[in-house]
Amino acid sequence: MKNIIVAAILMAFTVTGFAQNEKYTKAMTSALTLIDSAKTVDDMLAASATFERIGDAEKTQWLPYYYASYTQTIAAFMKNKADQYDSYGDKATSLLTKAEALEKNNSEVSCLKSLIATLHMLVDPAQRWMQYSKDIDAALELSKKQDPTNPRPYYLQGQNLRSTPEQFGGGCANAKPLLQEAMKRYEAFKPASPLYPSWGRKQTEEILAACK
Repeated sequence: MKNIIVAAILMAFTVTGFAQNEKYTKAMTSALTLIDSAKTVDDMLAASATFERIGDAEKTQWLPYYYASYTQTIAAFMKNKADQYDSYGDKATSLLTKAEALEKNNSEVSCLKSLIATLHMLVDPAQRWMQYSKDIDAALELSKKQDPTNPRPYYLQGQNLRSTPEQFGGGCANAKPLLQEAMKRYEAFKPASPLYPSWGRKQTEEILAACK
């Protein structure tokens, strides 16, 4: 009788856990569609707020906070107002800090740190390049070490070089090998689950096409 009771309790916990996991997966899948459908800054910020709510509700999942930070960063680039980049970047950092507290030593987190540092640098590139360029490069190199299969650090390095003037070592010729390496890795990359980051491939293809 005792064994039957214990088995029933374990089964109840299993069913509850499965239901919670299914609810989380459904919420995240729905939220991810908001990124693809976002047409305006407000749309992207609404996606960020949705991911943040999921993170606050779940408490133990890092991906909602990661995506809340990512969409906050993308919203800043979409808005294209350099004098507001710091406030967006600060919010993105606070969200990413929550993700990193739950998932340490993560390649995707390091990539996003680099993107946020780029946002801060673009407030005043001439004055801030020395301050943030080291942070950008260090985050991308760390991302490579944390997951050698991840294509995103190569894409971001290539994108950064493409945007750098040729007299400072940038331009298409220097960016192309990194972008080609990124494409190779996108071809082979397998996310840990459908909810994991997969962004960057389309942008890599577009930059390579423009560099031809």
